Amino acid sequence: MALRYLHTMVRVKDLEKSMAFYELLGLQETRRIDNENARFSLIFMAAPGQEECPVELTYNWDGDDGLPSDGRHFGHLAYRCDNIYELCQTLMDAGVTINRPPRDGHMAFVRSPDNVSIELLQEGDSLPPQEPWASMENTGHW
Repeated sequence: MALRYLHTMVRVKDLEKSMAFYELLGLQETRRIDNENARFSLIFMAAPGQEECPVELTYNWDGDDGLPSDGRHFGHLAYRCDNIYELCQTLMDAGVTINRPPRDGHMAFVRSPDNVSIELLQEGDSLPPQEPWASMENTGHW
């Protein structure tokens, strides 16, 4: 039996805030399903040119008391980027905490507004260490 990756589903509490976070990463909405009867929305977001690898944001219109408090029930999402320093700076400038800074020029971790861990990996070889990243400490959990 052959399997094919479809998407990663993440439940979100604040749809607008969560979409804005994933847009900062460079993802774009590719598809949306609004179910009036069941009162939920599914928003699929993907990196340009990688629409086959979306994140499905699931938003329950009447709230979601069943959402785990730490959001760690599945691990993390992982994305490659062209310049990890530039992306981390963009995120930090928008108020996102860099939980594990890219000290090595290769890997960083951040969290979404719903506490989902996001791993960022540098495309190709690691970038040379540079400040402020090289001496920045970890913050919180990642």
